Amino acid sequence: MSPTLLQTAAMHLKRAVPLMLKHSIPTTPTNYALWYTYVGEQNPTLNQKLDTIISQYSTCPPIDSEQLYRQFVADPTQLDVRNMRQNLDAMATELSQSLTDTRSDASTFQNRIKGHFDKLHRVEDEGFSVEQVLDLVRNFVKEADDIRSSTEYFTEQLARAQSEITSLRHRLEQTEKDMLFDALTSCLNRRAFDEDLAGLLAQSPQGTCLILLDIDHFKAFNDSYGHQLGDLVLKAVAKRVQEACRDGAKLYRVGGEEFGILVPGSQLMRVRQLAEAIRRSLEKLSVKDRRSGNIIDNITASFGVAQWQAKQSSTQLFEVADNLLYQAKNLGRNRVMPMAP
Repeated sequence: MSPTLLQTAAMHLKRAVPLMLKHSIPTTPTNYALWYTYVGEQNPTLNQKLDTIISQYSTCPPIDSEQLYRQFVADPTQLDVRNMRQNLDAMATELSQSLTDTRSDASTFQNRIKGHFDKLHRVEDEGFSVEQVLDLVRNFVKEADDIRSSTEYFTEQLARAQSEITSLRHRLEQTEKDMLFDALTSCLNRRAFDEDLAGLLAQSPQGTCLILLDIDHFKAFNDSYGHQLGDLVLKAVAKRVQEACRDGAKLYRVGGEEFGILVPGSQLMRVRQLAEAIRRSLEKLSVKDRRSGNIIDNITASFGVAQWQAKQSSTQLFEVADNLLYQAKNLGRNRVMPMAP
């Protein structure tokens, strides 16, 4: 690395580390790489997204850091380095052996062709017979066919390796996505929720609020109309709730028909108003199965809203919101708890 590049790298690190400390960013290799790229100001989209997240959370939650790193910093083929390396090493070994064999075949072929050319130069001088000339041509054809078979095999090996690499890249991308997102609703999943909630409470807990919502009578939808229509209800609810999540609010599917919304740096009353707005929006939701013609237009949900209190763990915050959710269920469903003052 040239002195100029070393100086640039040192300058970027000197800027990145204080920013990470300021925003309570864990000093992991992934975060170092992300913030090093940020202070380098080479990707305006990354900087804009990271600035927005910081303004909303006063930090960058773990899942957001991971997603930004994957999207803007990491090569997709390096997301699962160990697995990818093992597969690529195996393919490289196989290709190397095929290449060695092909080189050996080509070298042998070259020597044989040289010998045949030497014989051709002797045709006129030594007066080869027609049969001898034909034998020489036959040998040419056979040698050419042998090397063609060898190179065709190597070409097939290369094509198969390229196909395998493409397949590996696709599977890795899909696996990484599945690790964070629910396949049915495309919401962030329970793993992402647990990591984000723990990260928020460890780094910037003040004002963190949690909304838990559970679709009312969801089992009845499945029993009456089948799981396919039940899945349509889940997707429609997730989409409607996602549309209401702004200013840093993030939606997660935390259970079967239960969703969670994390809202950083807010107030319980404002977040309760958000939950109430979502509740009213869901009342207007209608889902139709195009194949059967069945329509569900009585979709409602019950809500529990809680705000983090000093010394409260992520489990305790979840339990408070969950208890309020079940109070809403017991009081007749389709309501937000705690009640408005």
